[in-house]
Amino acid sequence: MSTQPRIKLRHLVPSIVTVFAICAGLTSVRMSLEGHVQASLYFILLAVFLDAADGKLARFLDTASPFGAELDSLADFFNFGIAPGLVIYNTLYLGGPHASLGWLAVLVLAVCCAMRLARFNLSTNKADVTLKKDGFFVGVPAPALACLALMPIFLHQWGWQDESYPVLRAIYIIGVGLLAVSTIPTYSIKHASIRRAHLPFAVVTAVILIVCLMTYPWLTLIAGNLLYLASLPFSYLAFKKADHTL
Repeated sequence: MSTQPRIKLRHLVPSIVTVFAICAGLTSVRMSLEGHVQASLYFILLAVFLDAADGKLARFLDTASPFGAELDSLADFFNFGIAPGLVIYNTLYLGGPHASLGWLAVLVLAVCCAMRLARFNLSTNKADVTLKKDGFFVGVPAPALACLALMPIFLHQWGWQDESYPVLRAIYIIGVGLLAVSTIPTYSIKHASIRRAHLPFAVVTAVILIVCLMTYPWLTLIAGNLLYLASLPFSYLAFKKADHTL
């Protein structure tokens, strides 16, 4: 009889979801290369959803492991650091007069994402580094980084022809990357809570948001990005008001 240890199938579920997320990120790059911009964006958004799901599944099934954490970190680097940058470059800069500038911007984006995830790995290993402080993230998390970086493509899909602003786009993408490695406190939805009396309103709001994403996806994503950027000063003030130090 074999003496090798057996692994329960439920332990594999979160890692399988993470692998699907990697496949979604890779497919988004392929779609952008083939000129299917909307499909490439949908696959990145799918990767964002799967990234949120795998962590929830690991905690729900009590199957969190160092292997799963490392796989998730590698998936986040590709899906939110590399794939969005390649989609941006292939869609907005490839073959144009500002291709080198666009490539510089996406390089900065990828490097900043890698540095943030390296800090995250250190924080999970109990090192003297932290990316979470009592309901706040330190800097912009990787999924939000990807969504913010894709804002120029969201605007383009919505109908704003911004071909005249390649330099401004590059500056914006670099700025978003720097937000990821900054120490600016940002709200953490994972730790948000509401009163029980407000639960029906929260459910209705969630339904409205889903319907808007299905009906007006680009306008909804643009509005979400703008609201997130507008929330940064408030999160900073809220953090300071709670007598925390950065």
